[in-house]
Amino acid sequence: MTMTEISLDALLGRVQELLSYDSTSPLIFNSGVFLFLFVGFVTGYLLLRRANSLRLLYVIAFSLYFYYKSSGLYFLLLVGVSVSDYLIGHAIAGSQDQRLKRRLVALSAIINLAMLGYFKYTNFFIEMANGLFGAGFLDFKNIFLPVGISFFVFQSMSYTIDIYRGAIRPLSRWSDFLFYLSFFPQLVAGPIVRAKDFIPQIRKPLIVTREMFGRGICFIIAGLIKKAIISDYISLNFVDRIFDEPALYSGFECLMGIYGYALQIYCDFSGYSDMAIGIALLLGFRFPKNFDAPYKSATITEFWRRWHISLSSWLRDYLYISLGGNRKGKVRTYINLLLTMLLGGLWHGAAVRFVLWGALHGVALAIHKMWMSIAPWAKADGRDMNFVVRLLGGIFTFNLVCLGWLLFRAEDMQTVHLMLYQIANNFNSAIIPQFIEGYKAVVGLIVIGYAMHFIPEKIDSDIQCKVAGASFWWQVAMLTATVWCVMQIKSSDIQPFIYFQF
Repeated sequence: MTMTEISLDALLGRVQELLSYDSTSPLIFNSGVFLFLFVGFVTGYLLLRRANSLRLLYVIAFSLYFYYKSSGLYFLLLVGVSVSDYLIGHAIAGSQDQRLKRRLVALSAIINLAMLGYFKYTNFFIEMANGLFGAGFLDFKNIFLPVGISFFVFQSMSYTIDIYRGAIRPLSRWSDFLFYLSFFPQLVAGPIVRAKDFIPQIRKPLIVTREMFGRGICFIIAGLIKKAIISDYISLNFVDRIFDEPALYSGFECLMGIYGYALQIYCDFSGYSDMAIGIALLLGFRFPKNFDAPYKSATITEFWRRWHISLSSWLRDYLYISLGGNRKGKVRTYINLLLTMLLGGLWHGAAVRFVLWGALHGVALAIHKMWMSIAPWAKADGRDMNFVVRLLGGIFTFNLVCLGWLLFRAEDMQTVHLMLYQIANNFNSAIIPQFIEGYKAVVGLIVIGYAMHFIPEKIDSDIQCKVAGASFWWQVAMLTATVWCVMQIKSSDIQPFIYFQF
């Protein structure tokens, strides 16, 4: 076999690998494969910048390929949802019968939630039934969960609900709706972009201003630092070890494991959101902010105005308000808050730990709401508090949220019990110097991560402006340096984003 034939075989093998779905290697933003594909994609995107319809079809094709590389043939579910809700949306808008409109929007919800329920909760109910009635009562089927199904289902539901409410008109082209639903930057892990915010941008001429390009690069750099450097490193080298065997560690180490996970999940998810927002800006689209330094919150209500803003606002607008919100008395308001957060917990996954996590936040929100009705000086938004009250409220809120993260991360309640027991009964503060010495890199990254998070808003804004206003080649140099750092620190395997499982 000649060198030419070997090279050709290698090239064909590489092409086949790029076109094939591998469940163990989903296509994610912080991988070298995505960087290679994105450079090629952008080249074609720019060539089609004046051919609007062809450019949109080109993006749809790449988005479906991107989703195929994440979930295989389940990309057809996305296409199916786009067809059903596109048709239902037109039927709602075209009907004058209010009762029929309600039935149509209910049909959309049933189709979407039934699909979500089947893929997300069937395994859970089978396990629960076998636990109650004995092993083998139901045949266990390990049903694959398509990546990001919770995100595109919520986006699609918001489209039909907004048409029903008269907030938007249905799209005249199915391809535009498919573009909205499948747009790859936010497809698999959000943010959950509302149709009324995104649809007006679809048919606009492609314009990427100097400011959009600079801020896009800034968001991508921040996202890579958060996810691929801070989150992945402290997860693999510290947090996972603590949660896997908490009995082997002191209470101080268990507490640091919880604080480490709080930083890990924030950097992981907000890092993805930053990269999604940055990539969208490079393509000429604007996404709303999804995180706003949530651990600065001084109340639990403020936390949910800063954490995963696209989900919390979706739950508020489409679930909490639909349940009656605060319009039906105080007791009903508290019940609605609890139900909303319980269902928000279930949205994250079919497991008791997610239900308990949702219940904790629901009860906390209800108690805070009750406290505000008793004490008129109490604030929903801690930004208006004086410094001392805000500091004390921030410490309490952060630790309450971390208790929730313990429930969220632990594989079972035994792990929760063990970690709390170690913290309460075997804290062992004498180990702190040894801990710092043994985990220098981890401690350093945790300090850097929290420093980045708690940096004053003005300084953060000034840094963004400086990066966005730098010359093109300085921006390329900063991005290249960040990618180099990622390559130096990353493990042998690319770590998937935590919210891929939701």
